[in-house]
Amino acid sequence: MGSMPKRSGKGKVLRFRKVSDANQMARRVIERIEQLAEESFPGKNPAAVALGRRGGLKGGKARMGTLSPEERRKLALKAAQARWARPKSIKR
Repeated sequence: MGSMPKRSGKGKVLRFRKVSDANQMARRVIERIEQLAEESFPGKNPAAVALGRRGGLKGGKARMGTLSPEERRKLALKAAQARWARPKSIKR
């Protein structure tokens, strides 16, 4: 009787070149994990980004349009007090 044939690998097999230094091997493992993560999550949906930006551009103006002059005055006073209350090292 002949010997059994070798099994073929299933799925992705991670192959690394032999390295003598454990730090080099660890770096290669991390680089491979990052590469696999980029393949899995290609990025943001451009349509969703555009939609969110459109809402963000009109958000402040729309909110101020619904407030009464008295409410706007109170918000401005609160913002000014918060700005002046900051320590000098944090001021821009």
